[in-house]
Amino acid sequence: MIGSVLIVGGGIGGMTAALALARQGVAVTLIDSDPNWRVYGAGITLTGLSLRAFGDLGVLEEIRSRGFVHGGMRPRLFSGESLGNPPPPAPSDSPPIMLGGGILRPVLHEILSARVRAARIAVRLGANVDSLVQVDGGVAVTLSDGEEARYDLVVGADGIFSKLRETIFPEAPKPRFTGQGCWRVVAQRPVEMDRAEIYFGGPMKLGMSPISQQHMYVFVLEHVPHNPRFAPEAYLEHLAALMAPFGGHVPAVRAALNEDSQIVYRPLEWLLLSPPWYRGRVVLIGDAAHATTPHLASGAGLAVEDGLVLAEELTSNESVPRALESFMDRRFARARLVVETSVRAGELEMTGADRLQQASLMASATAALARPY
Repeated sequence: MIGSVLIVGGGIGGMTAALALARQGVAVTLIDSDPNWRVYGAGITLTGLSLRAFGDLGVLEEIRSRGFVHGGMRPRLFSGESLGNPPPPAPSDSPPIMLGGGILRPVLHEILSARVRAARIAVRLGANVDSLVQVDGGVAVTLSDGEEARYDLVVGADGIFSKLRETIFPEAPKPRFTGQGCWRVVAQRPVEMDRAEIYFGGPMKLGMSPISQQHMYVFVLEHVPHNPRFAPEAYLEHLAALMAPFGGHVPAVRAALNEDSQIVYRPLEWLLLSPPWYRGRVVLIGDAAHATTPHLASGAGLAVEDGLVLAEELTSNESVPRALESFMDRRFARARLVVETSVRAGELEMTGADRLQQASLMASATAALARPY
């Protein structure tokens, strides 16, 4: 059995891998470059894939309590008119894969980081990997705080701009810009909004996702082919202009925007590392290996699955090399499906493709992802 693991990156994937390995009796050290272990962003949409994975991790009930879990999505025309009358939200005992939901990113971070602390996982903050050397049966690591140690495995979970990926795969491609930018803002949730809503047929894609009993977040996907940089002081006016053509709940959200609104903007980029995602005894997971756009709302779920599968393979195989081979056998095709479908969905949105064509693409991928990981 594997004895010690260093996890680089204290985000969703890194914390999941740490928790999954620790409950198998592995000695885990988790490092994060931020001395305050902060998380940035607004809300996060959770599909059935993500909720199932969080259930397997053992944190689903906390997500239900502190986030918002519902039974699906309500489509609307951009004018606000409903495109269907979906059944009421599924009951609380429905299988997670049949549900949807959302949660504030800082709240999800609190849930996972509290579990990491409670599991007595060694956490070192404000630390980076200064050097690593593959040695017989392990990796010798020197951290930026001067700590030197040997580990059976190093796991890179340090995000789309992974420094560890640059170290072990210097030839790897850089993240690629898609042509879209994503605006997000946290707003008050109307009582009648009992599920996510997507507005179709307008000049761009807009959606709303409940993230607590009081709040939702609104996202707008804008076509920005030249990848402009927006000054934070311009966020409010720009987002208000983007939301102006929409009806339904959007005018009320737009009217409530002010200088204190939590507006977040980021250009959408993607990356899919060719297999294998490991070199020797250093392996990448989550966005470090397969960063996706939010179109399938499955990036977080994939990262959680990565951590769970990696722990399972490491503790069920006789050797680390064999475990990493099995990990890749289970993960690459699934990650490719999410990344390629998400990128294609964005392309269809930017070219104004028929809504049914977009829906068919998403439905096919969703059905495939419902299968066990």
